[in-house]
Amino acid sequence: MIRLVIADDQRLVRAGLAMLCESTGDLDVVGEASNGAEAVRLAAELSPDLVLMDLRMPGLDGIEATRQIRAAGSGAKVLVLTTFDDDDHLYPALAAGAAGFLVKDTAPTDLLSAIRRTVDGDMLFSPAVLRRVVERALDTNPAAVADAPAVALTGRENEVLALVGEGLSNQEIADRLHLGVTTVKTHVANLMDKTGCDNRVRLAVFWHRHGGRQPE
Repeated sequence: MIRLVIADDQRLVRAGLAMLCESTGDLDVVGEASNGAEAVRLAAELSPDLVLMDLRMPGLDGIEATRQIRAAGSGAKVLVLTTFDDDDHLYPALAAGAAGFLVKDTAPTDLLSAIRRTVDGDMLFSPAVLRRVVERALDTNPAAVADAPAVALTGRENEVLALVGEGLSNQEIADRLHLGVTTVKTHVANLMDKTGCDNRVRLAVFWHRHGGRQPE
């Protein structure tokens, strides 16, 4: 069962999202927050697997709430769900540690899939969006990504890292390399541990920063 906290300042939006999520057999909404401060508190108190985070909320906004949740060492992933898909909202959310970014006109089935994929460790950006994120992080905001030195990776880890850098999901990487999804998840977890990158966006930036090559 995936435990969720929904953070949105609009009560009807929260109610609709909760109804949608609880109509499934594997998602459990354990808390609702009407602002960023409540989201931070609930993430600490309830230990959810994922916080579905609006960005524009009164008081503490979603970006700062995401930053505080991640800085506190919470195991909760943050999936942004917002009306605003412009770069001024996308990049700060990612820099704060969000693991995915969706707009509110996303189809309900796609949102449910995105929640599961985010908890599973996948990345919710197309390759084109990922390239924008990578270029911005490298050119204007390098401090937002762990500045880890080059590390020794195996040949297979290099292959997986390159495909993460292209924006592929775990399933797509498994299909490309003829591996099981569980094996790919293990490689991705090992890559995060070795590089100090705590999400797939930062792994992608790490790959591009080091020219796509790591010593074996």
